[in-house]
Amino acid sequence: MTTKTIADVDPWLEPYREKLTRQLAYRKSAQNRMLDGASSIQDFALGHLYFGLHRTTDGWIFREWAPNATRISLLCEATKWKETDAYELTLKDHGVWELHMPESALSHGDHYKLRTHWAEGSAERIPSYATYAVQDPSTHLFDAVVWAPDEPYAWQHMAPGAPATPLIYEAHIGMSSDASGVATYQYFTDFILPRIKDLGYNTVQLMAIQEHPYYGSFGYHVSSFFAASSRFGTPDDLKRLIDTAHGMGLRVIMDIVHSHAVKNENEGLSRFDGTLTQYFHAGNRGDHEAWDSRVFDYGKPEVAHFLLSNIQYWLDEYHFDGFRFDGVTSMIYHDHGLGRAFGSYDDYVSDNIELDALAYLQTATQLAHEIRPDVTLIAEDTSAFPGLAAPIEKGGIGFDYRLSMGVPDLWIKTLKESRDEDWNLGHLLHELTAHRPEEKTISYAESHDQALVGDKTLIFRLIDKDMYDHMQIDDSNLVVERGIALHKMIRLFTASTHSGGYLNFMGNEFGHPEWIDFPREGNNWSYHYARRQWNLADDKTLKYRWLESFDTSMIKLINILVDPTYHYITIDEERRLVSFVRNDHLFVFNFSPTTSYTDHAIATFDGTYRLVLSSDDSRYGGHDRVDSTMMYRASKEKLLLYLPSRSALVFKLSR
Repeated sequence: MTTKTIADVDPWLEPYREKLTRQLAYRKSAQNRMLDGASSIQDFALGHLYFGLHRTTDGWIFREWAPNATRISLLCEATKWKETDAYELTLKDHGVWELHMPESALSHGDHYKLRTHWAEGSAERIPSYATYAVQDPSTHLFDAVVWAPDEPYAWQHMAPGAPATPLIYEAHIGMSSDASGVATYQYFTDFILPRIKDLGYNTVQLMAIQEHPYYGSFGYHVSSFFAASSRFGTPDDLKRLIDTAHGMGLRVIMDIVHSHAVKNENEGLSRFDGTLTQYFHAGNRGDHEAWDSRVFDYGKPEVAHFLLSNIQYWLDEYHFDGFRFDGVTSMIYHDHGLGRAFGSYDDYVSDNIELDALAYLQTATQLAHEIRPDVTLIAEDTSAFPGLAAPIEKGGIGFDYRLSMGVPDLWIKTLKESRDEDWNLGHLLHELTAHRPEEKTISYAESHDQALVGDKTLIFRLIDKDMYDHMQIDDSNLVVERGIALHKMIRLFTASTHSGGYLNFMGNEFGHPEWIDFPREGNNWSYHYARRQWNLADDKTLKYRWLESFDTSMIKLINILVDPTYHYITIDEERRLVSFVRNDHLFVFNFSPTTSYTDHAIATFDGTYRLVLSSDDSRYGGHDRVDSTMMYRASKEKLLLYLPSRSALVFKLSR
């Protein structure tokens, strides 16, 4: 019997079936080696309940895995931060160290850390399973903190089920307020969650949750994998945020970083027990030069145990509804996919594949789906690796979605290199709808990547410096008018062609005018650009509210686009028109900068139509050139329409 592989879905992979079969076999054997006889993946992934600090019936127990260590002591206020015999750990089997302490030894809120010794030296370390760590503002060093309140957080709300169409609001807690500082979980809960709900999104994607020493890393250089970042508040504050979101009908997923770890040794995993290879590959393979970070050795059962336990921990302890796995491309290629175009199927079956990482990712998605069958798992992958977002039983890795990362680059390239009248509409539509046959994707016109200093958001590429002087609603400016019109059209074109879901980074829905620049030496450690100016969208005298209103209407409409089938696709390069039917909705885009069309025939199903969205509506900064009260009748598969220049129209079919 032929082994089922992803080649059964994609006939172009048929010549590679034998190699794909070997990949599958390796992933299976690697998973068996990883689990090492455990009765189930869930039972294997319980490291967070064994390692770290835990309250017992008669005191405390602490465990740490450090196979190269020769002595470990716990330091805290009670020891006056010095090593004492009473707080020295005992070496057990397999490099596990253990310490039993009386109840009086530690209290909720106490700071602690480890002093780890090895043959060549010693250093202070933050426990690898620390669930709360705080940074001293003067020394910038971290301490672990005992988080064991007398009354654990009492959850109030059940999580909503997985939406048919994830509409994702990507957000960063710290920069979510308009103040120049670090916002909190509580602020986000009280002020931003209601805003997200009103905008119509159904899923919140939180960045920078795992503890990280450098704020400007956007949370992607993780030091404490089990600790919710203390910059924004306490663990219970984060739980309240998620609980409140669930009560609003919003799901919450987090960026989880298992692709690499920060190099920092005092607070991170690097050289934790005196070796560089405890968690990471040896030599150059253990260093990610492009990211200045450490690369996990996924073939080590202990490393898989740590990372898989991390997945179960965030799902169980914080009730997250899923994950966006960061840096998947970096994980699955020995060269991290750097400088590769992935133009050949050979790239997916070559010796460049990190098979242990594939085995880990497959096990991770299997674990998450076993814990929460409705979990949402998204892979951040630029390579379109075959089967990445396909079920395991079909030969895939098991992600639910892959980020369509080429779309923002497509728009950047288009805006930089082509005049409006020269856009290749057929190419745009092809790229916007392109995805592997077995996968669903999350589309987006821009994310946090495009908002960072050194890059430009869509609105800045379109309007640039005129944003500073011509965004009052009574100020007529052709550059701003063009920018607002195209901003709406680009986002609707992207959202309406999604192949699974849609994502927006916070503030981009209203065309946030400035980039993100975290405090650093180069800007005198300023928080001025690490914030969101919500007042701009709320000010009725400014044009930003037009874009926010349009986004709200667009998201409400896109929520129903669950059928992936397109009908009556029409591309007219000469007239600059694109149209198609999806889910009984007719989408018509007129990208012509100057020409409007009267009684233009658009191919579609026969029936009666009503206008449900017009980017030309005055509520969205348009000119009200289309009558929204009319009913339109299509016959002989033609609908006669007035199509204003540089506008998008959506009609609903009622048969």
